[in-house]
Amino acid sequence: MFAGKKHRYEVRVYFEDTDAGGIVYHATYLRFAERARSECLRDLGIAHAELVARHGIFFVVRRAKLDYLRPARLDDLLVVETEVLSVGGASASLRQSFYRRGETAALVLLTVALASVGCGDQRPARLPAAWRTPLAALVE
Repeated sequence: MFAGKKHRYEVRVYFEDTDAGGIVYHATYLRFAERARSECLRDLGIAHAELVARHGIFFVVRRAKLDYLRPARLDDLLVVETEVLSVGGASASLRQSFYRRGETAALVLLTVALASVGCGDQRPARLPAAWRTPLAALVE
């Protein structure tokens, strides 16, 4: 769901998401972030399946930078807040912040650069206006 221009997605930490010490495994945050981005797009009315089926393109992660600030643990309910930083012709840049529900201090900060590519040749492909416009409207 959206809170202003930020999308909020909740995810529960399960045993499979943790390491031997009961702390969320570092790569798990990438999976949580992917789910949050997909739900953000779905809530904008632009699901990934439509982009592939109708336009023959999809998003790939070009770059991801994660800053681990504090650990999340088994059974925590996390909120992933997604913000659109910029939108280009064939790209988008997002910031995703992870919080424990009810807290204001971030656990993890992720900046991700996405590129849209063609399904066949996997070369850069322009985002259709139906996608670019709602994403650009979220840029602060």
